[in-house]
Amino acid sequence: MTKAQVLSAYRALLKATRKSFAGDTPMLKGSAAEVRNKFEENRNVTSEAEIQKLLGEADEASVFISTMIVQAPLNNDNSSYRTVSFQFSLYLLFSTPPVR
Repeated sequence: MTKAQVLSAYRALLKATRKSFAGDTPMLKGSAAEVRNKFEENRNVTSEAEIQKLLGEADEASVFISTMIVQAPLNNDNSSYRTVSFQFSLYLLFSTPPVR
């Protein structure tokens, strides 16, 4: 079951970065590489408690990337940014902080 959870967390992070950085190829490549590096760093973790902690952190990162990062496109005159509308997630307003 843990392997499936890890793959799910990995995919969720990649999906969040693709959504947040759509159209920004350098950020897409960089964020995908960073996600991969973080998972590779922890490949040999065997403690169930540590794995669950890391999965929680991955979930938090996915939510943060999906809800808190906004990229505003630069105007044609290169001096200001266009207004971008976005939905704010109520999840962050009404959820309790994770227990550590």
